[in-house]
Amino acid sequence: MATATALVARLDNREAEYRVQPHNIEAEQALLGAILVNNDAFYRVSDFLLPEHFFEPIHQRVFELTGSLIRAGKIATPITLKTFVNDLDLGEITPSQYLARLAAEATTVINAGDYGRTIYDLAIRRQLIGVGEYLVNVAYDAPVEMAPREQIEDAERKLYELAEKGRYEGGFQKFDGALRLAIDMAASAYQRAGGLSGISTGLRDVDQRMGGLQRSDLLVLAGRPAMGKTSLATNIAFNIAKAWRGERQEDGSIKTVDGGVVGFFSLEMSADQLATRVVAEQSGISSYKIRQGRITEADFARLTDVAAQIEKLPLYIDQTGGISIAQLMARARRLKRQKGLDVLFIDYLQLLSGSSKNNQNRVQELTEITTSLKALAKELNVPIVALSQLSRQVENRDDKRPQLADLRESGSIEQDADVVMFVYREEYYLKGKEPRPGTEEHNRWQIEMEAAHGLAELIIGKQRHGPTGTVALQFDADVTRFSDRADELHLPDRE
Repeated sequence: MATATALVARLDNREAEYRVQPHNIEAEQALLGAILVNNDAFYRVSDFLLPEHFFEPIHQRVFELTGSLIRAGKIATPITLKTFVNDLDLGEITPSQYLARLAAEATTVINAGDYGRTIYDLAIRRQLIGVGEYLVNVAYDAPVEMAPREQIEDAERKLYELAEKGRYEGGFQKFDGALRLAIDMAASAYQRAGGLSGISTGLRDVDQRMGGLQRSDLLVLAGRPAMGKTSLATNIAFNIAKAWRGERQEDGSIKTVDGGVVGFFSLEMSADQLATRVVAEQSGISSYKIRQGRITEADFARLTDVAAQIEKLPLYIDQTGGISIAQLMARARRLKRQKGLDVLFIDYLQLLSGSSKNNQNRVQELTEITTSLKALAKELNVPIVALSQLSRQVENRDDKRPQLADLRESGSIEQDADVVMFVYREEYYLKGKEPRPGTEEHNRWQIEMEAAHGLAELIIGKQRHGPTGTVALQFDADVTRFSDRADELHLPDRE
């Protein structure tokens, strides 16, 4: 007898220590009762609340059936629901009696929204517990091929997915709220140096054409190999980081006032190759001389001075090759959280991989990548500049200036991008067409080469917020530097 008593006591203690996941049965009953009394209460919660957010399975079924009837234009009451819930097992009480009790005890429909948010918040907390349990279980039993870094990125992805779902704000808003944001943006542009609504690229004519890089935009910078895509991207990234200026807020955070914190995913080049380009551009010393060690003592002193200035800039480089779009998004979010982020560069799109389910179809995979990048730009509220290769069909035309149709797997890139830009240098193609010296053709070729020397074109083929057209830039190949044309040359707009 004593043994049995001790066993019962131990079981009682275990039951007391057992932790039930967070829930509120009373709130669920109150919301369902309010909906059964007045079906309009359903529309106060239907945009964010789903049946699986209810803790009690019976309440999940009732909410699902109620929503189905209301959306079908029918009235949901204990009577109309009766025939659909007869199979529910409620013990001593029948389903119809339970529904009638829910409706009878509903005091008011005014609080329906509050009940819904309470149920929703508790459901998110239960999902957080699930993520935590998943993280612990995977850490214990992870397969050999799954590195801890992959587990961290997977956990981050699940948490951010939950963070995106875990909100019930949104929906329609009064237009005056959006109007105030537009006026604030115009005021910021008026006060900012250069009068730009976006982040300055450091290139006068490009800014004039585009108004800077706009937040939440996906910008695609495309071109054939050797056109200077990476050089232009690093030039703009450096200009933005160099112009960065921040102000400390009351909460201790730093708000960017000018320029920006820059993240650069270099999937093709290593970080030191990228750094060599930036140092060459800023020092005016040819990058090939730096790599070959063909520099003087004065050159080396200038290099160290430039390096000392650059290392203080808010410019962060990730040189990991072959990463997936999910990994890129996780790392971008981490950078935003830890260091801040105002602009993100990706060099280049075709080196990213999508999820495993799409790896057999490259077009679908690239569609997933561009759609995810656009969503990331909106989520982080930063412009994302993604570089892209062009197809070989450019080489088959007499006029090799690129067009939107030249984008590789162009459908999704052209569709998702807010801005599409092409880098084009006529000089590169003319070099390969040199006729035999001494001929009339060679004389004409020399004239064309002189006109094209150092000239680059940035062709804006698509821009949601402004005009398309062509911007003339100066390109110094020795130091891989793009700059404004000193002679104020403007090329004609191209449709």
